[in-house]
Amino acid sequence: MNIQISYCLRALVLGTMVLIINLRTTSAQQSKKTAYLFTYFTGNNGTEESIRFALSNDGYTYRALNADKPVISSAVISSTGGVRDPHILRGADGKTFYMVVTDMVAAKGWDSNRAMVLLKSADLVNWTSSIVNIQKRFPNQDSLLRVWAPQTIYDKEADKYMIYWSMKHGAGPDIIYWAYANKDFTDLETEPKQLFFSPTNGPCIDGDIVFDHGKYHLFYKTEDSEKGIRVAVSDKLKEGYVARPGTVQQTKDPVEGAGVFKLNNGEGYILMYDVYTKGRYQFTKTKDFKQFTVVDHEVRMNFHPRHGTVLPITTAEAAVLLKKWYTGADVMGSGQSPAIKKNNIVIDTLNSKVYLPVKNGTSLRSFDPEFVLLPGMSISPKGPFDFTKGPVKVKITLPGHKPLVYEVTAAIDLNPVLNGYYADPEILYSKKTKKYHLYPTSDGFHDWSGTYFKTFSSPNLVDWKDEGVIVDLLKDVSWAKKNAWAPTIAEKKVGNSYKYYYYFTAAQKIGVAVSEDPSGPFKDSGKALIAGKPAGIKGGQEIDPDVFTDPKTGKSYLYWGNGYMAVALLNEDMISIDSSSIKVITPDKTFREGTEVFYRNGKYYFLWSQNDTRDADYGVRYGVSDSPTGKISLPENNLILSKDESQAIYATGHNSVIQVPGKDEWYIVYHRFTRPAGLSMGQSAGYNREVCIDKMEFDAEGNIKVVQPTLKGIRLVK
Repeated sequence: MNIQISYCLRALVLGTMVLIINLRTTSAQQSKKTAYLFTYFTGNNGTEESIRFALSNDGYTYRALNADKPVISSAVISSTGGVRDPHILRGADGKTFYMVVTDMVAAKGWDSNRAMVLLKSADLVNWTSSIVNIQKRFPNQDSLLRVWAPQTIYDKEADKYMIYWSMKHGAGPDIIYWAYANKDFTDLETEPKQLFFSPTNGPCIDGDIVFDHGKYHLFYKTEDSEKGIRVAVSDKLKEGYVARPGTVQQTKDPVEGAGVFKLNNGEGYILMYDVYTKGRYQFTKTKDFKQFTVVDHEVRMNFHPRHGTVLPITTAEAAVLLKKWYTGADVMGSGQSPAIKKNNIVIDTLNSKVYLPVKNGTSLRSFDPEFVLLPGMSISPKGPFDFTKGPVKVKITLPGHKPLVYEVTAAIDLNPVLNGYYADPEILYSKKTKKYHLYPTSDGFHDWSGTYFKTFSSPNLVDWKDEGVIVDLLKDVSWAKKNAWAPTIAEKKVGNSYKYYYYFTAAQKIGVAVSEDPSGPFKDSGKALIAGKPAGIKGGQEIDPDVFTDPKTGKSYLYWGNGYMAVALLNEDMISIDSSSIKVITPDKTFREGTEVFYRNGKYYFLWSQNDTRDADYGVRYGVSDSPTGKISLPENNLILSKDESQAIYATGHNSVIQVPGKDEWYIVYHRFTRPAGLSMGQSAGYNREVCIDKMEFDAEGNIKVVQPTLKGIRLVK
């Protein structure tokens, strides 16, 4: 009897221990961080100033939730109608989430806001919110101009959540302050106190505190003699921060919005920041907060974030977000293979079909799109697939959704010829390099606000190599810092060497830069070449230069204008014009912009764009002349390039033309709305454009035949 009791007790104890171990294992598995939630905003206009979410498996590849649309309405939670700079924090209990945002819209000015918004959630989907207006809430804030970039950290000693942010009063610099939030996270229960100011007394904003190895590391942005992101370190949370020398960003471009998060695999931290003048984010990796290595080559996003933060989350938490804000179409659009032209994926959700356009040289017999699978998702069969035998059926399983089957097709499309957003393409065949060189506007920036130019080279008009930035207005040009648009270029042999004269638009003026190589580097002349309107012209803009060298005389001419077409003879130095030769030669009322001139069989051809670049009917017309300075006669039916609704190709315009050396073989290079999303983007389609190349032919009389815009593009040119 005693033996049996002893045995039963031992079994009971053993069973209890196993149960406890199992419960602990299950709890540990459930709390294990397997994914990352990125919360961000996207810009300075309308709904761009709203909270958005994205998910990642590894901290490097992110997919937007809710199709990159807001997950919380700014109109509901803010006093201004917009919010920016979201920061998200997991609570000390492990299951409550806190978010703070700047309550402001850029349209009202950078010194227009006095408030922040506090948000709280138990599931990352449903949020309560409260507005805290610092000027109204606390005394002695009459001179307050702005409240920027709040963040939250848990103070273990006080058992409270500390909010810290920057404020500017009157003519003073921005200083970082702190205050405790109340228990419900609906208000501040203490008055703002100074946390940190720049040692040089310059502006100090965008603070982010990280506790590591017993130290608090405050990342912040300063605009003093050392512009950029700096780090101050302290043993205490609320005082004693000492700034380290130097900055930690790994770029020379202006940055803001530092955000640091710990990698789930224990390999250190990611410091990310907004390279806001370039419309991109940079990711760096560190283990000691002293050495930072750029890891941009590993980062992929299908959105353009502004000042945000990343929070490690569990599989279960990710599943809740996926159920709410992710679809099978999102999975089908997530292919990360570098062969895919990602902006041009076509997804037919009604018929569950997907079309993947891929780059030249891709093997379709064994091709893996590399679909991104987030926690709780599966796909079968897995790639690679054989697309040479027709569509492939793929089944997707998503948390909270019934399995979906998509029919996937892949094919080689050469248009667009560049991967990404570019416009206003100029093309040159270089006698020096024996290659084609493409010079576009860098597009994809709101209201055409790009500030740099890139160039690309190709041996065959199909395979293009990115040669990098050749003119950066912010660094290279003293007389203009905005609106880098519509370049053109001329190659001239000077003695035994070649020189390249690059004419470009900046701040609605035209400048010129010079190089000894078609891929740069280029040196700006130091002043605008065209800065005012020709005599008699009152409207329009001084933009869209085109350069043409007359093969009959060797003289070079510069053309320009929006709303009017002007021409002037370039002087021998190619960086100045004969002002006495300026002439307005606008062909007719259809002329809008984008002049292109070339010579063939004794005729001078003038091409231009009609309508507005935001208009689906943006297209190319032409005229001919016996002289490079006009008069221009108009052939009947002279609209040679326009939209093709059957292929969803719209706004085909602002072209250049290239002749294959030694042959009567011609191609037209132009931009179109991004496809397939362009038409649905409204006015934004006008600065989200893509460069294409198609064949251009002439009839027996020398008239240009109507050009058929295509997706397939042209064959390799030899």
